This record gives sequence, structure tokens and C-alpha cells, in this order.
Amino acid sequence: MTPANPDWLVPDWPAPPGVRALITTRAGGVSAGGHASFNLGRHVGDVSTAVEENRRRLCAALPTPPVWLNQVHGTAVLAVDAATDRSAIHTADAAATTLRGQPCAVMVADCLPVLLCDRAGTCVAAAHAGWRGLAAGILEQTVAAMPTNPADLMAYLGPAIGPQAFEVGAEVRAVFLAQDAGCHSAFATTEERPGKYLADLFSLARRRLLAAGVGAIFGGSDCTYSSPQRFYSYRRDGQTGRMAALVWLA
Repeated sequence: MTPANPDWLVPDWPAPPGVRALITTRAGGVSAGGHASFNLGRHVGDVSTAVEENRRRLCAALPTPPVWLNQVHGTAVLAVDAATDRSAIHTADAAATTLRGQPCAVMVADCLPVLLCDRAGTCVAAAHAGWRGLAAGILEQTVAAMPTNPADLMAYLGPAIGPQAFEVGAEVRAVFLAQDAGCHSAFATTEERPGKYLADLFSLARRRLLAAGVGAIFGGSDCTYSSPQRFYSYRRDGQTGRMAALVWLA
């Protein structure tokens, strides 16, 4: 597909023809200051009229507005069907659907967006996976919510804070090692900061997806922190905007 905004990302993955996906960047909107310019988050201190105009521009490129989520770094997955209230803000960190023309969306600004679809093009999902969500099992819950064999799924890892920028404490590393001793390679030591580690969210997500049965995994190379002109980054800037990662069935 060709995105309405040429700066938006279109995932490079072998999704079937009926699957569409895009990830917005910070370009092409009307927000100002630290939110400049295509902020889609209502909860980050931006001017409400700017956010609504940015959302209007996004929705103009979609078959129908997405069902927006109140993301809390948890493991709830919203199953979007014909009865889902489109006007409500649902508390969840992932959305999945089999409905055609209904985008699933998550917002990010360092946390990892993971888009999923099946090879037959019958179901899609979008998950918000920061380290807390990953450790709690958001990806496993998202895979389980999709009505197909995990081996028939593929995943795309969107822009997130990269392994050279995401410093965490020993307690974060311990949480993951307690669940998966093999993930030690996803944490690099730093000579400058003893007791701190550089965490690789992409690697951690790949391990989780593989363990859940998803063998086809793509993306995972775009660092939000190191690209200030293109991506929002909460760790880099503090108060900042939010991008959206979306996937739907055409």
C-alpha cells in the first residue's frame, strides 16, 4: 500500500493481499512544541483541537476510525467485533479482530508496537509491548486471542527504543531471567553505569513470540530514541507525542 503521508512506515513483511498496515511518525500534523507535529495522544498535554485534527487526518487514510485503547502496560486484549462500542475508550493493551475494514491500533513513543496477521488474511491484531507488558505476557495473550494456529501467524515489530538506548536496572533483567534464562543475551552491561543494563526490546519480543509458536517475525530495526526528527520518544524527551501502529483487513 502507499501511505497517505509519505513519511509514514508501511511494514515490510509478506502479509497476504487483504492485510493493510501502517505506522505513523511525527510528521504531517498540526501539533506544536514538544508534540510537533503528528501527535495522536489525547493524554499527553497537547492542545485538544490539534490532536483531533491529527486524528481526522489519520482517519481519512483508513476505512473506518480505529477503536482507541486506554493502554496500561497490562495484558488485556480487546476482541473487536460488531457489538464493540466504537465511541468508548477500552482499557486494554492489544486489540484483535476478524472484521474487515476495522483497524486495530496502539499508540507508542518508545514501547514496542507489534502487529500480527495470519497467512490466510482472516484475522489481525495490534499489541503495545513495553517491558512491563512483555514480562506480563501481552504478546502471548494477543496470540491466544487470535482464532488461528500460532504457526500460521506472522508478526511485525515496529519502531521502539533501541538496544543502545534503553537502560534498565538489575530488577528488570531479573524479572525476565526468572521467566526465561536464555534471554540473558538481550541485556548488555555498561561500564559507565555499574548495575545497569541496556535492554533489547526487539530481542525479548522475538523470544516471546517464538515461544508462543509464531515463527515468522519481521521488523525490529527502527529506534525511536535515536531518530528525534522522525519518532517520538518518551525516554528522550519526557513530555512528547504518540505515534500509532495500525493493522486491518481490507
